[in-house]
Amino acid sequence: MIYLQLFFEFFKTGLFAIGGGLATLPFLQEMSARTGWFTLTELQDMIAVSESTPGPIGVNMATYCGFTTAGIPGAVIATLGLIMPSFIVILIVAGFLKRFKDSPVVAAAFSGLRPASTALIAAVLLSLFAANFLNLTAWKGFSLQSFAVLKWQALLLGVVVFIGTKLWKKVHPGFFLLFGAIAGILLKL
Repeated sequence: MIYLQLFFEFFKTGLFAIGGGLATLPFLQEMSARTGWFTLTELQDMIAVSESTPGPIGVNMATYCGFTTAGIPGAVIATLGLIMPSFIVILIVAGFLKRFKDSPVVAAAFSGLRPASTALIAAVLLSLFAANFLNLTAWKGFSLQSFAVLKWQALLLGVVVFIGTKLWKKVHPGFFLLFGAIAGILLKL
């Protein structure tokens, strides 16, 4: 039964996560709350591992979640569930592409999907910000009490890594993850 549930949950995620791997984050956050398969902290671990391993981040997160939930068969089934909607949609779109590729309605629909997808990603990023820098487990909005528990070392590390990625664009992101891990150990974040 868990395999069917894994497939279905990740099929839904793959069906509606338009905008790349990070667009799966709102769905994974909701899945976490509903199924209890992983916590917000484990979601953060999933993101870190998925970013640092080769391949698309969304597929890597589905594989990671499937593996932690139901072992190797779970990893395969969750991954198949995530990629199956894209595969089906691509087959359908390929059949109609020549006919509708210049349609203003299709162009307008994609113009609306981009900001909606960006807003979904931003909402999850605010939750992750609160969990990492404010000692909050879920985004509930900022208050003066939120800032009283600000993790200054974590915020400083985040700013350093952000600036580093902008200054040294040719440096592989894995270096910054390694730097962050070492800093976390040294600062006991």
